[in-house]
Amino acid sequence: MTTDTDIDPRRQARDLYWFHGYRVSRIAEMLDVPAATIHSWKRRDGWDQTEPVERVDAAIEARLMTLVMKDEKDGRDFKEIDLLGRQMERTARVRKFSRGGNEADLNPKVANRNKGPKKAATRNDYSEEQQEKLHEAFIDSLFTYQKHWYREGFKSRTRNILKSRQIGATWYFAREALDDAMETGRNQIFLSASKAQAHVFKGYIKQFAKDAADIELQGDPIVLPNGAELYFLGTNANTAQSYHGNTYTDEYFWIPKFENFRKVTSGMSMHKHWRKTYFSTPSSLSHEAYPFWSGSWANKGKAKADQVMIDISHEALKGGRACEDGQWRQVVTVLDAVAGGCDLFDVDELRREYSPEEFLNLLMCQFIDDGQSVFPLAVMQRCMVDSWVVWEDFKPFALRPLGNREVWIGYDPSNSGDSAALVVIAPPLVQGGKFRIIDRVQFKGMDYEEQARRIHKVTECYNVTYIGIDTTGIGSAVYQLVIQWYPGARAFNYSPEVKVRLVLKALDVVNKGRLEFDAGWTDVAASFMAIKKTTTASGRQVTFEAGRSKDISHADLAWAAMHALSNEPLEGGTPTNSSIMEIS
Repeated sequence: MTTDTDIDPRRQARDLYWFHGYRVSRIAEMLDVPAATIHSWKRRDGWDQTEPVERVDAAIEARLMTLVMKDEKDGRDFKEIDLLGRQMERTARVRKFSRGGNEADLNPKVANRNKGPKKAATRNDYSEEQQEKLHEAFIDSLFTYQKHWYREGFKSRTRNILKSRQIGATWYFAREALDDAMETGRNQIFLSASKAQAHVFKGYIKQFAKDAADIELQGDPIVLPNGAELYFLGTNANTAQSYHGNTYTDEYFWIPKFENFRKVTSGMSMHKHWRKTYFSTPSSLSHEAYPFWSGSWANKGKAKADQVMIDISHEALKGGRACEDGQWRQVVTVLDAVAGGCDLFDVDELRREYSPEEFLNLLMCQFIDDGQSVFPLAVMQRCMVDSWVVWEDFKPFALRPLGNREVWIGYDPSNSGDSAALVVIAPPLVQGGKFRIIDRVQFKGMDYEEQARRIHKVTECYNVTYIGIDTTGIGSAVYQLVIQWYPGARAFNYSPEVKVRLVLKALDVVNKGRLEFDAGWTDVAASFMAIKKTTTASGRQVTFEAGRSKDISHADLAWAAMHALSNEPLEGGTPTNSSIMEIS
């Protein structure tokens, strides 16, 4: 290699080492310099310790100086000079970043993006990929009958479904509504007898979005980035006529004053691009919603020739049918659900557990004829309130929902096959005031020790001043455990006389309008409705039964509530009001 004697050999040796990767011995031959000298330059100038960015800088500098010193430059020279200048800027930013800078040192666009006020993240935001993921999870989770509901939602503006309990209707329609809101941007309005019941939809929606697509939904209403709004309304739907969207009315056969409720809420989905969905378990033939279900409401004011007759039998509607009044109706019993792929039921066990009458009502969509009931539906509906609106001192999600205010507990233990029930009642503070059922729990398959533990767990959340327990059968063992830590618990050993006394007290409270519970708790209403007047086997005494099969009662919530109510004497005094103080 020919070398230019005007170039510093020390610098030339460094460039050959850095940029071409020659060994010291080869550089010594090329420059005709002793190898020991090259080694000395390498050590003193720290060739191996020099950072890569500095070596690049040196190469850029050498090439740039060569181009700048040319007397005559062409277009390519000027382009290369510009490129090399920009490369020097880049290496300068790299050096600054390596000395403790930030990302803006490497990319000036980052600094530009950070100028001015920061843009807040969009609430409830989600990507197209997340939306697709959620839709796929929705479709994949459906049973056959739910897929039928989904397809019918594209064809019918009004769907009306009479259903068995626990077949996943609320769960399904919550998912359907969210999927539709994301896809179309349409509003979704969830209606029920109480705000607490309507918020069951909200819980299902938030859980589904999180589990299926890792989407965190917040707010009330929930507002999506595409403009869709999801409202959860109870009795305040009567003052929400300005809302509009698809409506979902849950358990409408238990809503008090349904006809007025329907007139108000139907206006929310009056436009043809909205759809209306009604679904419920059956209550009583006397309920205001029955004409709406049967279709007779559509004949009001019409000439006989224009009236329609709708076959609402299970046989006619089990597959779903577009009826003459414009509604699409379907009846889905527990057997239909099982045939449609739902594997959550053991029908044989349910037949053993429930009396024939209860099985038909709860699971086979048969309406109750409450003419023989001690507590008919019309009476129980007067007790049903929107607790989240009416009870200002009750905080359902607090560790102690009622603070230190006293409560009474009634307990109906589990016997051979039925469920145990625990009811928490807030007694009135003044004579003649209202009792409020503020909590209720049902559980199955527990031995007496576990039942006693569940009672104790409730006492950790409330200031319990009274516990009443049925000691018939296994209840005696539960009672013996409870009195170990609550000696004042009261035992009820059932007899015709005891039952009469419990029912008469409850009747007095209910008929005077002194009992309240959340309107969404249809199980409480149904439990009271199940109690009927009868006679003992000898026919000599009046007693009360709950449509029970042998040793099985499913008015457990009602009996538990009556155990608590009985702590107030028939004359209406309580340990905390003036009448008792005067007597004592």
